Amino acid sequence: MKKYSLLLVLLVLIGASTFAQDELPIKLPDSQVKQLPTLLNKALQSSLEKELKANPEWKKLIIQKKMAIGVVDLSKPDNARFARINGNYMMYAASLPKIAVLLASMDAIEKGQLEETQEVKEDMRLMISKSNNQASTRMIDRVGYKKIEDVMTDPKYAFYDEHKGGGLWVGKRYGSGGDTNREPLKNLSHAATVTQVCRYYYLLANGKLVNEKRSKQMLDIMENPELHHKFVNTLDIIAPEARLFRKSGSWRTFHSDSILVWGEDSERRYILVALIDDPNGEQIIRDLVKPVEKVLKKRISLASN
Repeated sequence: MKKYSLLLVLLVLIGASTFAQDELPIKLPDSQVKQLPTLLNKALQSSLEKELKANPEWKKLIIQKKMAIGVVDLSKPDNARFARINGNYMMYAASLPKIAVLLASMDAIEKGQLEETQEVKEDMRLMISKSNNQASTRMIDRVGYKKIEDVMTDPKYAFYDEHKGGGLWVGKRYGSGGDTNREPLKNLSHAATVTQVCRYYYLLANGKLVNEKRSKQMLDIMENPELHHKFVNTLDIIAPEARLFRKSGSWRTFHSDSILVWGEDSERRYILVALIDDPNGEQIIRDLVKPVEKVLKKRISLASN
């Protein structure tokens, strides 16, 4: 009877652990949520570079630093793997950095600096899901440039670091008029590096942005994007069952996308970020999903052998 009870307890614990890893935010002990650069994986890095550079157009853009890619494999959350190309090269990222406004807003709400009214909640959703510029500008005006900068440069996050190529930055309203607060390295108004965006999603997925409650709220806002282009266009076809958490941006030749893919099958769980400076950038981003998934499946296959 005791052996049966012990077995039952073990099965419950195993089941609870599996369920916890299927949830978002991921339920990992703090000690297992690492600094993302320490998760750089040589095999994944090599495979990613080989696959993407096999395309002559992409190889040229990579060499010219007009294409930056970041990938985080979350198929095993307690053993995540990271790879990036031009990871610390900061580029103009259009609407993608609205995720910085979202985090600054949540931090302000948590600290009692911003009232969480229905209008604020609706604007945060519009800002992310539809990339609505009017809602984004209202949120920027509510929190202010200093608050956004303070959160991005806070040592807790370090999403913008002058000594590491810059990072996430919003220093201009998404509309005409108003003051600006451009970042100091390249004088960009809306900037990102793929490394810092990957870090943002990795910490978000693990419930570490503000706290678990606010991370869950941010995930809810970012899920089910209402714009079905770029990464989402491809994933709608190849993985219609997957949960998608996403923010993208486009302006002139600058095209960006960032996504957390959380499939029913744990093998399709990853973060993917792309920054492209090319007139064909939207199509390039669509076309990136399949080769990146090919690289991830190859790594998973090798790890299981």
